[in-house]
Amino acid sequence: MHSEMNPVAGVDRRTFVKTLSAAGLGIAALSAVPSSLAQAATAPRRRRYAIVGLGSRYRMYQSAIEGAYKEHAELVAVCDLNAGRVKLSQKRSAAAGAKIPAGYAHTDFEKMIRETKPDYVIVTTVDATHDDYLVRAMELGCDTITEKPMTTTPEKCQRILDARQRTGKQVRVLFNYRYSPPRTQVKDILMSGEIGEVLSVDFHWMLNTTHGADYFRRWHGEKKNSGGLMIHKATHHFDLVNWWLGAVPVSVTATGKREFYTPAMAKRFGLQSHHERCHTCPEQAKCGLALDLKGNAELKEIYLDNESYDGYFRDQCVFNPRIDIEDTMNVIVGYDNHATLSYSLNAFNAWEGYHIAFNGTKGRLEHTIVEQVYANGTTSQDSQGAIADGGVTTRIIPLRGAPRKIEAWTGTGSHGGGDKVMLDDMFLPSPPADKYQRAADERAGANSMLIGAAANICFKNGQPVDVQKLVKNLARPDYAPMPSRTGPIPMPERAKIVRG
Repeated sequence: MHSEMNPVAGVDRRTFVKTLSAAGLGIAALSAVPSSLAQAATAPRRRRYAIVGLGSRYRMYQSAIEGAYKEHAELVAVCDLNAGRVKLSQKRSAAAGAKIPAGYAHTDFEKMIRETKPDYVIVTTVDATHDDYLVRAMELGCDTITEKPMTTTPEKCQRILDARQRTGKQVRVLFNYRYSPPRTQVKDILMSGEIGEVLSVDFHWMLNTTHGADYFRRWHGEKKNSGGLMIHKATHHFDLVNWWLGAVPVSVTATGKREFYTPAMAKRFGLQSHHERCHTCPEQAKCGLALDLKGNAELKEIYLDNESYDGYFRDQCVFNPRIDIEDTMNVIVGYDNHATLSYSLNAFNAWEGYHIAFNGTKGRLEHTIVEQVYANGTTSQDSQGAIADGGVTTRIIPLRGAPRKIEAWTGTGSHGGGDKVMLDDMFLPSPPADKYQRAADERAGANSMLIGAAANICFKNGQPVDVQKLVKNLARPDYAPMPSRTGPIPMPERAKIVRG
């Protein structure tokens, strides 16, 4: 999802404060000029954006800024450690008929901000480097937007929280699953109180051997880069539950292991051994998990054609012993409202998607989504995280009542239609009011990734982890109102006992 980036190197801590000035025009002066010029003079200034990290995911933001939202936004700079991908990004701007953004190496990040003066810096780099760019951008006077996860460790999280408090600049964390219509519908049902207050949640997420395997062949396969799937992938899921419940996590117990993507499994599949990468693998024809970079135009353009600049291989062997992330994980989370989450994530399943059940004081909500098969960057942006045809099933089962199927809310495009709604919320100057409060900041970003960080700690020592003690000064996120957990509730109907 992100580009291969290095941290900012050798930066100091001076603060760069941006100043903006605007010339005021009186009513009389405006009446003396043509109406078109008067409108231009009073039109809101377009927001200026810079993007750091030019892997596959950044393309959605570049396309949005230079396409649907070009009246409100402009891309002024792009930054990456790979000069080839910087050129490719500029080529995309030219093809879109947009002004070509200035291109910078990652070592010139501060120079980029000083010279191009962005209002916002969008961070889509390797997860473990998010904190470097977010903190420095805020110190230099910019608001920030970051792909999930916000960061990978409690220490990095603390750096971001401290910089946010110290500078007063914004940190927005992009959780596009919140905006997906069927997932927003779940929030709507829970807010309505139809199943009462939620006491427990059972959540099972499945990654298949197309999408799931892709995390093991990229930089994500090493925890020093991604924090493992508990952070890189599950932060989506933990944020959904936090947001659905309107609660914050307080305790985590977890177990994790890797048994599928291993050198031993390669031999059990009939291969002689693991190898460095698919592109040069002598057993590629025999491996059902091989990725053909040459055979996919987008991956070839972004990665294979630009390997000479940074030496990054997009198609590393999924059975390589370099991998240190888990493929099988189970987590128990306790919340401040006393709800409990039982969660599992498996990265080698027969289908892609999830099943979740909310057990409430008035009934049960069951929700299942089957997602389309894809590997990141191998298909169009609209296919990423897209829901399979007829893939949404939602039903409510009242206590001692008949189940009722719910007609799913629908959307179009990537991530079940969530990306388009999220982009409107990001780039429109006056986005619609949102009763679900889907926009997320550093507080939500922290509370989701800290569950994964706590799980990683628990994987090592086997002891429960107090989530809120992992960082200091973490305020509670803003959540939409949820049903009361202290008011009266209706008595269930008397059970009808059928005599045999």
